Amino acid sequence: MAAPITLHLVFGGGAELLFDGVKDHHVTLPSQSEPWNMKQLLVWIGQNLLKERPELFVQGDNVRPGILVLINDADWELMGQLDYQLQDKDNVVFISTLHGG
Repeated sequence: MAAPITLHLVFGGGAELLFDGVKDHHVTLPSQSEPWNMKQLLVWIGQNLLKERPELFVQGDNVRPGILVLINDADWELMGQLDYQLQDKDNVVFISTLHGG
């Protein structure tokens, strides 16, 4: 059984507007039978933090194109993207690079 883990989630570049304007979230994910990964985190975010317009944050089971994801200050593409196994005290940043005009 995987123990609960604490994460620091940050939403920026306009993505915070989908989360009631709150940029910083300190969250604890509950214990579960297998370790948490990014794919499961996105589902958890959608069920617990996302307040409006989910289509602007997720597309299918992934983040929408145009959202940069950093795990501990590294591009998540270098970390395994959806398969990355989250560790206690990880910092995960979501930055929207899409801006209307």
